[in-house]
Amino acid sequence: MSALFDRVSDLFEAGHAASPPQLWVDPRIHEIERFTPAAVLIAITERERPGMLFLHRPSTMRAHAGQIAFPGGRIDPGETPVEAALREAWEELGIPPEVVQVIGTSDLYRTGSGYEITPVLGVIPADVEIVPNPAEVASWFEAPVDFVLDRANQKQKSLEHEGRTHAFIEVGWRGHAIWGVTGAILHNLAGRLHWHG
Repeated sequence: MSALFDRVSDLFEAGHAASPPQLWVDPRIHEIERFTPAAVLIAITERERPGMLFLHRPSTMRAHAGQIAFPGGRIDPGETPVEAALREAWEELGIPPEVVQVIGTSDLYRTGSGYEITPVLGVIPADVEIVPNPAEVASWFEAPVDFVLDRANQKQKSLEHEGRTHAFIEVGWRGHAIWGVTGAILHNLAGRLHWHG
C-alpha cells in the first residue's frame, strides 16, 4: 500500500462514518420502477498531485454519446460492484485489475435513464499504461483530484429538455465539461471525502 492509499482510505472511512451529506439526486428517478445495477471505477493516480481518470465516450455510441464518464458499465450476473468496475476499467482502458488498490464503494447514484450506479474508489500507479478500447472510448484524460473535488469548481447549471428544466452539476477542466451523472457522482464524493479539509 502507499501513503496516498492510506490518506484516501482515512478520508473515505471518516466521510462514510458520518451521516450522509447533502447528496445530489436526479429528480427523474421517481418515474422509474426498476433500475439496472451498474458500477464505475473512480481511479486516483499515485502522484505528488493526485489525478483522477475520465474518458470521453465515442460520438457514435447509442447511449451517452460524447459524454465524459468514469470507466464502468452494467454489473453482470454474479458480479459484485467492485468486480464489475475493475472488469470495465480493464475492458475500456486496459487497466489490469491487480494494479488497482480498492478503497471501497460510495453512495449509490440512480439515474433518470434507469441505472443504479455504485462508485468504486481506488488508487492506481501513475505509470500504468492506458490502452483505450476505441469501441467504447474516444479519448481519456486526467484531472487533479483537488480540482474536481473542490465544491467551488462544481457549478450548478440547468438546461431545457422536452419542455422541462433539468438542473445538473458541471466541472470544467481545460476545455472538458464534466457533467451529468459524472458531475453528480463527483459532487456526492466531495461531500464524503472532504479532500480540502
